[in-house]
Amino acid sequence: MRTQTELEIELQTARARTDELFRLVRPDSLYERPIPERHRIVFYIGHVEAFDWNLMARYALDKPSFHPSFDKLFAFGIDPPEGQLPADQPSDWPSIGEAESYGRRTRDEIDGALDAVPEQLLHVAMEHRLMHAETLAYILHQLPYERKTGTADAPVELAQPAPCRIGIAAGRARLGIERGEAFGWDNEYQAHEVDVPAFSIGKYKVTNREYLEFVRAGAEAPFFWTEGVGGWRFRGMFSEYPLPLDCPVYVTHRQAEAYARWVGKRLPSEAEFHRAADGAPPCASVDFKRWDPAPVNADDSAAAPCQMRGNGWEWTSTVFGPFPGFEPFPFYQNYSAPFFDGQHYVLKGASQRTAACLLRPSFRNWFRPAYPCIYAAFRLAES
Repeated sequence: MRTQTELEIELQTARARTDELFRLVRPDSLYERPIPERHRIVFYIGHVEAFDWNLMARYALDKPSFHPSFDKLFAFGIDPPEGQLPADQPSDWPSIGEAESYGRRTRDEIDGALDAVPEQLLHVAMEHRLMHAETLAYILHQLPYERKTGTADAPVELAQPAPCRIGIAAGRARLGIERGEAFGWDNEYQAHEVDVPAFSIGKYKVTNREYLEFVRAGAEAPFFWTEGVGGWRFRGMFSEYPLPLDCPVYVTHRQAEAYARWVGKRLPSEAEFHRAADGAPPCASVDFKRWDPAPVNADDSAAAPCQMRGNGWEWTSTVFGPFPGFEPFPFYQNYSAPFFDGQHYVLKGASQRTAACLLRPSFRNWFRPAYPCIYAAFRLAES
């Protein structure tokens, strides 16, 4: 476990991450809603601060609220079912100045008493903010280029990877962590082992080149692709460019499943991912190092699956649910439990915008099967 002082420093670093993301947006665009299923950008300016205030100042320190309506307004994000989009208008939200003033005061009051905040809650505040740094990246990815500022990644050119499958012997997979072993979110507990029969898995994530054949056979094009006069192009964070054929394809769970069926294979389960990723190091495309994906063989290793921890989250066939002995956090009861609804799937690994502290094997991500906006890749498994 990290010390109190180390966590306080990491919280400051996480604040800098979200601050720099908001600065990418031109001031006249902060009321835009780049993704229809998510809040307007102004919400997130208030949300990362309201979360910290409600958790540390109100819950841990019992400080009186100085702005109860903002504490509530900015408390929770949204994850609407398909076809149920939010209908709020820019005029329904406070001014940017009011939201920023609220944020400055929450930081000032919290910082004056950080040494009294329990370490577990500092972990929660820091990781929550870093998760939103990734959420904000894919939200701002959908903002029109003229509404944001930034510099595109330098391209990475490598030789085309040769298709390769790696056999994984039968064995046991350890899922989750023990309480008291290390910090984790409620859905990461309790550690347990499951038997996993032998299987094989792709050495690389499925590429744009491979998925292009599926599109040419009649499949729907991925969300991040656009078709132009010269062929398919990729909508990067800061520019559009020719489709990077050897980068991972970003797709929905439904698209990943459809492709797997098309080639006669399947998605790995969460337990199989653990077996295949055992001991895998973080790849270079992680921890905010890039905006757009790198080639799938950028971190090649001769004998192991490549990029199991970076360059795109990986869909699994596992429906998100609780581990045996699950208990919600008393201070954040709706973090996981509302999503144990059979309508979300587990993703493992990390993307290029995932913070290093979330690379622990026990961390679990989850999304609806048709949600297209995240940096979600996949690889194929076979029994």
